[in-house]
Amino acid sequence: MNVQAAIRRRIQACLRLLATVILLGALLVGVFDALERHFIFFPTRALHSKPSAYGMRFRDLSVATTDGLKLHGWYVPSPSSQITLLFLHGNAGNISDRLEKIRLFVEAGWDVFILDYRGYGRSEGEPTEEGIYEDAQAAHRSWIRMEESRSHRLVLLGESLGSAVAVDLAARRIAPLYAVILEGTFPHARDMARKVFPFLPLGYFIESRFDSASKVPHIAVPKLFVHAARDEVVPLELGQRLFELAAPPKQFYRVEGARHNDAFLMPGYVARMKEFLASIEGTKASTAP
Repeated sequence: MNVQAAIRRRIQACLRLLATVILLGALLVGVFDALERHFIFFPTRALHSKPSAYGMRFRDLSVATTDGLKLHGWYVPSPSSQITLLFLHGNAGNISDRLEKIRLFVEAGWDVFILDYRGYGRSEGEPTEEGIYEDAQAAHRSWIRMEESRSHRLVLLGESLGSAVAVDLAARRIAPLYAVILEGTFPHARDMARKVFPFLPLGYFIESRFDSASKVPHIAVPKLFVHAARDEVVPLELGQRLFELAAPPKQFYRVEGARHNDAFLMPGYVARMKEFLASIEGTKASTAP
């Protein structure tokens, strides 16, 4: 009897230990999941301004996704433009935080179509990796239905996390597509996790991929990589690594003296983009399905 009681006590102790391990494992996964969401998405809801405050005409847009959400965006035209920039912004703030940059592009002679991903600004839902990929596809479908699509060339402009969204969209062989500009880009979410949390094994636990490394070789249209030389958020070497993986035609522009969020303020930023687009003048836009 004593032997049986000892066996029961040992089994119960093992079960308690197993339950504790499972609980701790669940808590650990929850911690990493919370860290991942905090690491990736920093949306704000309130729009602090609009294009008219910067002297720009604009249209409010409502974009429908295939999973039933309504996204909010702006179309900001430039007189006599023949190019539309589909501006896929970074992971923080919302479209109103890009108004100075939008004005720069409009003054350069380009229309700008920018929208907030789900969970940002006035867009419904909560952001996820697959969700914001769908948001970009919805924006492209919306642009195709616009009158401007009949005469304009479409250029994807991805900013930081938005560059991974632009890569995903372009790798789907959307049509038409004239060129892609990627600013402050990186190969994979794991690379950023290791940079931000070098002492934590996030590279093994992170579920979001933002795997531009496997997608960028499949983008056939001309590509311009723009990266701040002193980027403190996405190291220059990560942008260079993705550039090496990209198929030609491609160009790389290192913005001297710039940090992650101020490259567009540096002399030559817009001029270099104009040079890039002029260099591919006459290039046939992608019309692959």
